[in-house]
Amino acid sequence: MKPTLQDVADAVGVSRSTVSNAYSRPDQLSAALRTKILDAARRLGYSGPNPTARSLRRGFVGALGVLFTSELSYAFTDPFAVRFLAGVSRTAERHGTSLLLVPLPADRTRTRSVVEDAAVDGFCVYCVGDEDWALRVIRDRGLPYVTTAARPDAGPDDRYVGIDERAAARSVADHVAALGHRRVAVLGETVLPDAPAGPLRLADPGAAPHPTTRGRFTGFADAFAAVGVAWPAITVLNATANNRAAGAAAVASVLAGDDPPTAVLACSDVLALGVLDALAAAGPRLPRPVSVTGFDDIAEAAAAGLTTVRQPAEEKGRLAAALLLEPPAAPADGHLVLPTDLVVRTSTGPVPGS
Repeated sequence: MKPTLQDVADAVGVSRSTVSNAYSRPDQLSAALRTKILDAARRLGYSGPNPTARSLRRGFVGALGVLFTSELSYAFTDPFAVRFLAGVSRTAERHGTSLLLVPLPADRTRTRSVVEDAAVDGFCVYCVGDEDWALRVIRDRGLPYVTTAARPDAGPDDRYVGIDERAAARSVADHVAALGHRRVAVLGETVLPDAPAGPLRLADPGAAPHPTTRGRFTGFADAFAAVGVAWPAITVLNATANNRAAGAAAVASVLAGDDPPTAVLACSDVLALGVLDALAAAGPRLPRPVSVTGFDDIAEAAAAGLTTVRQPAEEKGRLAAALLLEPPAAPADGHLVLPTDLVVRTSTGPVPGS
């Protein structure tokens, strides 16, 4: 059997609490006694108190869980996610708190197990498709949480830090509409579950299950409805992942068609950069230039001349962690909506001939 804390206490002739102090509160012991306890522990093969049991006794773990999409690599490869997590980390460091990255599987049974088993003091819900389901599981555990999407139905226990997705998307769509574009496409990631890359049928913007995509599509639709372009006249494009290759694949078939859109509005800069890649590959085969917009204003957007919506990624992460580690006294102070800016660059222009 593995040696226990009691075994060490018996070998040295001290109490269990004295052995525990040798590990967790060394200032409570003389240097000689602590050395004697640690030497005995090494002889017995005792490696120290169980950290999980210690956390349970203290009532906290010292870690925040960040829930996001099913791929762990997303946290290290998506430019916006990297900046967001940098903001979360800065606040966590200030509090001496660790981060646990928790990718969520698509299967709900496995999702429940992942959330229930995570050894954390609270959750930051970031870029999760079925957000309401994840929140129900977190509530069942009785842990605090913060989401990164503004929630109009937020209750007193909800905390969020986000942007007005609909208004921000409308700002860039208004810009495109003012340039005379009426034959347009909108591009999102996993617009519908298991949908293939390329065009798909979406009854209305509210039919998109992901709250961020839903908000941005609705903002795009608002702007074009104001100039007489109804939702059924807008081409909806699906990307199977949030990367440049997926953005290029999603737009390929419409660019190869007889009457391609004059503008493509993407729900992320990464997808928009993929559209620019596809346009560069198509070259002179296209009858006219195509305007492209993104969302987020990642570093690569400026270099590419991409018109986009700027939102404060690191500030969003910093405030999300602060809402968990420095909870506000008033519930309303836990509902934060951050500003956005329209950044116009060279990727958009008037409809040729207009």
